[in-house]
Amino acid sequence: MIGGPVAERTADRRVPVVVLAGHLGAGKTTLLNHLLCRPGARVGVVVNDFGEVNVDAGLVTGQVDEPVSIAGGCLCCIEDLGALDAALERLTHPRFGLDVVIVEASGIAEPGALAKMVYFSGVKRVRPGGVVDVVDAVEYFNTVDRNTNPPSRFAAATLAVVNKCDRLPEGEAEGALSAIEARIRTVNPDIHIVRTSRGRVDPELVYDTASAVDPEDELPLAALAREAHGHEAGHSHARSVTVRTAGPVGPAALLELLEQPPPGAYRMKGVLPVATGSRPRGVLVNVVGGQIDIAAHRAGPGGELVAIGAHLDAEAARARIEAALAPAAGADPEGLRRLMRYRREAG
Repeated sequence: MIGGPVAERTADRRVPVVVLAGHLGAGKTTLLNHLLCRPGARVGVVVNDFGEVNVDAGLVTGQVDEPVSIAGGCLCCIEDLGALDAALERLTHPRFGLDVVIVEASGIAEPGALAKMVYFSGVKRVRPGGVVDVVDAVEYFNTVDRNTNPPSRFAAATLAVVNKCDRLPEGEAEGALSAIEARIRTVNPDIHIVRTSRGRVDPELVYDTASAVDPEDELPLAALAREAHGHEAGHSHARSVTVRTAGPVGPAALLELLEQPPPGAYRMKGVLPVATGSRPRGVLVNVVGGQIDIAAHRAGPGGELVAIGAHLDAEAARARIEAALAPAAGADPEGLRRLMRYRREAG
């Protein structure tokens, strides 16, 4: 599958930054610990307090001036969001080789404000990777949603993880979960929603994972944590579809696909040659919950695009993507101009 950590680092030096939000007690730290225990990617973490992050306490010895090693990545601890850019600048230094940075917001932080800080970050080596908002299925209507209007915080989220589903009474669970999801979709109709327990969301839904095993050059801390805490089973599984193309694609058709992904697709990624009328232009595309990011890439004779989602209809998604990536008949200057509006320079 294209777009794995090693391939994406080579193609685009920017590191995706994922905002992890949620009300106090919703389970965002539990979800973060679950992700840190999974293999396949080097994860950087920015937190306000590393006291509950599942790392060896002996490894946490530095602050933002010197990121510290944790299982499968690095960690920075900052006292306030004013130091966020400094943390991102240090964590995304090429020597760490990170595949993703997760910024864990405090329980009272506004996801929208934090997402804007990432989007407008002055750090050239980062790009937005989505906003994950963790929801407490048991206490939702007692905490974040106590008024007539649903909470505006979900307007900024790209993925809502409804957590602690196992704690709902069996006969009332479906009704309660449907009510929560309806309130969230009132604010954000296009948001991707997954249900889970104990924060066990599939990492592939959140960021790229290259393999099911830990990198050979890392200490087996994550593997030991999985064994000790039983993180191997019980998490949600994302579905994916890969479509390859043998030649340049039309920019207008590609743009329409990126702006209106197949139903159930939360993320799309790929490297594609785009027709220009002369020499094809290579692009690396990343779509997360409706956020489109395009970077220049060396053009090859063909390319591929991957769609990922928890509720993806694989057959329908494949047909839609294949139609959009059909060989281009000729040049489309206006379509190319519109497509390249989404281009952001790599650092």
